[in-house]
Amino acid sequence: MENSHLLTYLLFLPMAGSLFLLFLNKNRESLIRWTGLTVSLAAFMLSLLLFLNFNGSASGFQFIENLPWISSLNVSYHVGIDGISILMVMLTTFLTPITLFSSWGSIRKKVKEFTFFMLLLEVGMLGVFVSLDLFLFYIFWEAMLIPMYFIIGIWGGEKRIYASVKFFIYTMFGSLLMLVAIIWLGVYAARFTGVFTTNLLELYKVGPFLPFGIQAWMFLAFLLSFAIKVPLFPFHTWLPDAHVQAPTAGSVILAGVLLKMGTYGILRFCLPLFPQSALEFAPYVSVLAVVGIIYGALLAMVQKDMKKLVAYSSVSHLGFVVLGIFALTTEAVQGSVIQMVNHGLSTGALFLLVGMIYDRTHTREIAKYGGIAKIVPLYSVALMIASLSSMGLPGLNGFVGEFLILLGSFKSPVLNSWGFAVFAATGVIFAAVYLLWMYQRVVFGEVKHENLTGLKDLNKKEVLVLIPIFVFIVWIGIYPGTFLKLSEQSTNRIIQQVSVPGFEVRPVAAGK
Repeated sequence: MENSHLLTYLLFLPMAGSLFLLFLNKNRESLIRWTGLTVSLAAFMLSLLLFLNFNGSASGFQFIENLPWISSLNVSYHVGIDGISILMVMLTTFLTPITLFSSWGSIRKKVKEFTFFMLLLEVGMLGVFVSLDLFLFYIFWEAMLIPMYFIIGIWGGEKRIYASVKFFIYTMFGSLLMLVAIIWLGVYAARFTGVFTTNLLELYKVGPFLPFGIQAWMFLAFLLSFAIKVPLFPFHTWLPDAHVQAPTAGSVILAGVLLKMGTYGILRFCLPLFPQSALEFAPYVSVLAVVGIIYGALLAMVQKDMKKLVAYSSVSHLGFVVLGIFALTTEAVQGSVIQMVNHGLSTGALFLLVGMIYDRTHTREIAKYGGIAKIVPLYSVALMIASLSSMGLPGLNGFVGEFLILLGSFKSPVLNSWGFAVFAATGVIFAAVYLLWMYQRVVFGEVKHENLTGLKDLNKKEVLVLIPIFVFIVWIGIYPGTFLKLSEQSTNRIIQQVSVPGFEVRPVAAGK
């Protein structure tokens, strides 16, 4: 096996698995479930191989494969990973088998179709993180919408159609503007290189020297698409509906991976392609991020539905990530990258736990619980660990990312104000309030409802689902260096691409 083909094997393994499922009899549910789980675990093992062979001291892209695809447009199948995308790839391949395994008890109808769409979704997510050609990136970015639309629309709650259509329309609107910007950028690149190109590495050399007015419009088109996906305030309104209506597996993947595609896009495309615009708009985007941190936390505080509370907490936590990205210091950007992983783990665990209790009681309303600590002690401990992780308790993963983001934002020369860090820090306090208050009302006190007395604690399968997530929650909290070392060189390269000392925009000469 040649290292240069590892990414291709990783991409096409779940695709082959999904196509294989089409030939299986839909009544053979056990075989279908095991096939999906085996394929996703094999993808995880391949990503581990990438992880073990990855050179963390190198700043460029590795495992690059570049093959001609559409020669007339100079579009190629161009894939590769750096220290940021390796973490996103690992997160994707780690969470996919967990969600498939966790859905064995909760997904009972159309199992074949569900497993098919989950594997197809994994292909789209992985493709987004490894693409080094903007056209290829856009194909994967849009392809990911289709399986997620069906996962919410078929296996979701009562208002699943409304939620899936809203999710689709929001994302499609932003994506179309990004497509216009991709074409515009490729056309402008032809003025420099003589040929239309969507090669990201070539466009890195062109984008910074575009006239500022044009660069700003391109930056905003890309940013809007990614801001919707994050979701950044005020583009967040699709998220609570999608989360609440999605099945548990859909919510875990949506929070764990799909939202990170937005923040990853900002890091990979918005900053290095349009550095002058990124510096110009950084304070304004950071204001939206801080508003999102506080607004999301305040909305989470008043939710009656546990799943909706966790959904709004995502708006708050992803605000931290965006703030760190636009602070443009090593600490802040590193914090944002690790916080993307942290959020996937802690919020993924919270959604799994909400789903597990919902399967037993068929309600997510906080008021319908109370006093379950004595009835389901294992569940109560697991919920506490996930909640403490989400609120950023020192010793667990959430603290590492939030601390680095606040430290980097405080000393950021781009933001040039300690106010961003101070106001963002209130989000940490609010997180403790809404998570601990929710925990208190669900777990402690007297048992108010008789139907809770017969609750069964976590079974072996559910414990097996949660243990790997908790291992990484503690690992990152105690020794984050394992993962920070991977992304350090890549984040430094992005910062250098944006804030080159003495950088000046070179206008394109007329007639060129």
